[in-house]
Amino acid sequence: MADVAARRPLAGIAIAVGLLLLVTASRYGYHRDELYFIAAGDHPAFGYTDQPPLVPLLAWAMDAISAGSLTVFRLPSAIAAALTVFLTGLIAYELGGSRRAQILASVCMAVASITYAVGHLVSTTTYDLLVWAALSWLLIRAVRDDGRIWLVVGVVAGIGLQVKVLVAFLLFAVAVSIVLAGPRSVLRSRWMWCGGLIAVALWSPHLLWQAQNEWPQVQLADSIAAGNSGTSEPRWVFLPAQLVLVSPLLFPIWMVGWWQFARSNELRAWRFFAVSYVVLAVVFIATGGKPYYIAGLYPVLLAAGAEPTLRWVERGRARLALLGVAVVGSLAAAVFLFLPVVPVNSLNDAGILDINYDAGETVGWPEFADTVAGVVKDNTSGAERPIVLAGNYGEAGAMLRYRPNAASVFSVHNSFWTWGPPPEDTSTAVVVGMSQDQLYRWFERVEPAATIDNGAGVDNDEQGEQIWVCSGPIEPWASMWPEMRRLG
Repeated sequence: MADVAARRPLAGIAIAVGLLLLVTASRYGYHRDELYFIAAGDHPAFGYTDQPPLVPLLAWAMDAISAGSLTVFRLPSAIAAALTVFLTGLIAYELGGSRRAQILASVCMAVASITYAVGHLVSTTTYDLLVWAALSWLLIRAVRDDGRIWLVVGVVAGIGLQVKVLVAFLLFAVAVSIVLAGPRSVLRSRWMWCGGLIAVALWSPHLLWQAQNEWPQVQLADSIAAGNSGTSEPRWVFLPAQLVLVSPLLFPIWMVGWWQFARSNELRAWRFFAVSYVVLAVVFIATGGKPYYIAGLYPVLLAAGAEPTLRWVERGRARLALLGVAVVGSLAAAVFLFLPVVPVNSLNDAGILDINYDAGETVGWPEFADTVAGVVKDNTSGAERPIVLAGNYGEAGAMLRYRPNAASVFSVHNSFWTWGPPPEDTSTAVVVGMSQDQLYRWFERVEPAATIDNGAGVDNDEQGEQIWVCSGPIEPWASMWPEMRRLG
């Protein structure tokens, strides 16, 4: 093991990342997922159709504190990203890396695309990335030292499982990999099994909720695999996408890290990380998982690749310059593509939306809500006011955020569906996010009323969408509601 952990330099790098995320946090606006999390947190439960409870509850709490401030709202995300960067350096230390190797590993994570893609927003992946990094750090120590550290592994895993179920895939892959590649002596540790019991106990409330609700997250996974998500990708994209999750320029570093785990005698005790990467890639490709599902392993791979990279750099100044260009170029690309630094009306021309789908989903929500509210007002007669029926949770969340008093809001999407259906005496609905053909299955009259325009020309999911005024429900709402449900 290295003599000294470079905690101060690592902390400085992490703080710099956190500050960069905070100073850009208030540009553009809420992401559709953030609007959904706030709404979900207002319906506290042990689980939701598409996720465990911790992130919605945290989003709701931060929204209550922030009074509309995106900087405050996204503060925990910035802290999570900073901690991930810090832990990447500590992982290098636990693997025997020198101070310079620890700093390089941390710097690589600090300029990685995935750090800014998820650190800028409130998302389950933001905290999932941190949990995977923390578990990697703890597993290295637990496998080496055994003992009570396994109980900490169990606590962190249990909390992580209340953030995102992908942690279960990591634990499964590690268990399989230890059986295949060792060290199998770990399986005889009573502390390891106690840690596992702690993780299951902490996860059990959400598991019970899923079981009681017919495992909706399994149904959701099937829907995502079928392509019914804005960020779904064909299976063949999974492996090529791994080249850009950190940076194409820094790909050799984490690839060398993977090779170190696979072949180095010094890292033989943790060979299971190399096998786990392969196991997870196979599982996610087979099940139609998204390319970023495996991103949580990059901190440990970068940490393992840092020391060999430094040995390579020491062979010539040109190599040091090449590494510097790779780091600076990676940071520039990550900031340009994944932080809101380009003027909103230039997003299309800059080509950012072709790479960063989520950027478009943070634009135009106030204009969307105003347009829908205007249609509601135009179709309000006396005491009878239409409901708003949204095709996706972002649209419903935007109405609740920006125009909460315009109308009662319902949606057929994911957990919003579980908070319906509308009252049976509802005869008119202002509908957005559904096609005319769909709506004629449920309403006698379907008339166009307005078109969404975000005012910035940003080609996102809502731009150009038609708003409909629908009346005369063909069946009772309770009968139609199951048919309307959408998972994705």
